[in-house]
Amino acid sequence: MKRFHIHIAVDNLEQNIRFYNALFQTEPSVLEADYAKWMLDDPRINFAISNRGRKPGLDHLGIQVESDKELEAVQQGLVAAALPVTAQKQAACCYAQSDKYWTVDPQGIAWEAFHSLNAIAMFGEDEVIQLEPSPTCCKPS
Repeated sequence: MKRFHIHIAVDNLEQNIRFYNALFQTEPSVLEADYAKWMLDDPRINFAISNRGRKPGLDHLGIQVESDKELEAVQQGLVAAALPVTAQKQAACCYAQSDKYWTVDPQGIAWEAFHSLNAIAMFGEDEVIQLEPSPTCCKPS
């Protein structure tokens, strides 16, 4: 089953944790000095915030899957949409090791499709993915 993912960069982690705890009416499932994540079932979402020096606001969106088979299906959907796609296997990011595919939508918003393999003890870093939306993406021919 897929789970929608949103990652927001924040400038004050503590203040934002208080806000999202109240909004979601629960504590984060992962809490680190620079990162918090809520794995919610209603709505089914992986909502993460981090304070890692990026510009505050939407960092990226994504689809989290539970198997390699689901990940490949999402990747095929990205290819079918004529989006540029970059693979990132065994990525260490956000306190998890994951296999991922990255793309950007026509507005330039980064999207990640990922299968988390296990938790790790460090935030890690994704590769800097520099993709540009395809000029023909998502436009009728």
